[in-house]
Amino acid sequence: MADDRKLTPRGEDFAAWYNEVVLRSELADYSPVRGSMVIRPWGYGIWENMQAALDRRFKDTGHENAYFPLLIPMSFIEKEKAHVEGFKPELAVVTHAGGKELEEPLVVRPTSETIVYHMFSKWVQSYRDLPLLINQWANVMRWELRTRLFLRTAEFLWQEGHTAHATPEEAEQETRLILGLYREFMERWIAMPVVTGMKTESEKFAGAVRSYSCEALMQDNRALQAGTSHFLGQNFSKQFELKFQSVDGKEEYAWNTSWGVSTRMVGGMVMTHGDDQGIVVPPRLAPVQVVIVPIVKSGDAKAPAIHQKADELAGMLIAQHVRVRVDHRDHLSPGAKFYEWERKGVPFRLELGPKDLDKEQVVVVRRVAPDDGPRKEFLPQSHAITMLPDWLEEFQRELLARAIGRREENSFRGVTDWGEMKDILDTKGGFVYTGWSGDPAVEQRAKEEMKATIRVIPDEEFRSASAPSRCISGSGTSRMEVAWARAY
Repeated sequence: MADDRKLTPRGEDFAAWYNEVVLRSELADYSPVRGSMVIRPWGYGIWENMQAALDRRFKDTGHENAYFPLLIPMSFIEKEKAHVEGFKPELAVVTHAGGKELEEPLVVRPTSETIVYHMFSKWVQSYRDLPLLINQWANVMRWELRTRLFLRTAEFLWQEGHTAHATPEEAEQETRLILGLYREFMERWIAMPVVTGMKTESEKFAGAVRSYSCEALMQDNRALQAGTSHFLGQNFSKQFELKFQSVDGKEEYAWNTSWGVSTRMVGGMVMTHGDDQGIVVPPRLAPVQVVIVPIVKSGDAKAPAIHQKADELAGMLIAQHVRVRVDHRDHLSPGAKFYEWERKGVPFRLELGPKDLDKEQVVVVRRVAPDDGPRKEFLPQSHAITMLPDWLEEFQRELLARAIGRREENSFRGVTDWGEMKDILDTKGGFVYTGWSGDPAVEQRAKEEMKATIRVIPDEEFRSASAPSRCISGSGTSRMEVAWARAY
């Protein structure tokens, strides 16, 4: 439904803007269950395009899809101590079914490591059965106290990969492979640049040996953990007797990884590209890349010809593999349609009225003005239709370039003073790069005083040319450079 009410400006209240734009662009709505959401067709169409692109990448790297149960025995969750402690506050537990109390409570999966590695232990006997590379598309439940559509909900959709390997080197290679795959997808498809690196001990996944993350910077200069990849070592293998006979005939425990991204990426897309008119959907993810709006008045003799020409232009775009929709709705004015499609973030709009029909032209309107030209142009129909596939790719590249520019403008390097870091986070936000001694007490102090965390120990590509030699705390030598931020 068209909605021409103005959104709360981002600069006035970013959180209010986000909630309004998600609802009014018809991405999602609140469900009757606390903290859960209904993903509407427009939002689900974006998620489907994310799924399709990622699924191809998983399969191209040798992974296969499977499905594991929604309900997990509580005893499975409790086998891995760090794992259960990390998830215990968020567990949803089924205690009754069929009118009776269950002998053992069942947990609605918060993640599937335990059930997956139980099954792996049945399927793996020899090194010849490895590596085992499995992915699952599923829903999970984590009973969050504070929820926000897409960013943090009690139930959400995701993919979770789980693998078993014969050596720690192979497992580590897998962990890094997936981290790079996630980064490539986020940058090429969501046009959302990320900083990759390792999590600190206090921030890693419960039960992991090492966790790696993709961290994006939103327009309000808060970080978003967009995806994670974990080297689990043998922690879960030992608890679930996931053993194999090695080439030497010895019995060994397998080495595991797990990794996942979720519908949180839809929220990341909104906060990376949206403006005060609505969301902006990168062309590669847009369910509709081009919308054609016939502009006709009631009783206009040219109306049938205009509608026919709109369908004809749509057919030409479909032949070029462009996702297109013709808005033939007659109960809405052209202006109301413009508002709706702007709010939904469709990359291009074509307007076609009586004069355009006579001149064999079309009005081409980009959702966001290009770097070097007007947002709205009158162009010959044949030229516009021929060029639109190229313009869509150009739009995709510009969104990424702008997002990278914003991130770099809000990345502060070489910060050596605690007070300076606090001032940056209080007044500007963004990524603050400092030295760190490795002392977790420094992390805890930053959480308490600044509500900031170390997002990653950045990969070499993202490290400063000259990192500080002293810890940001002012005490001790720096052992590594880290990126701090306030985060979602």
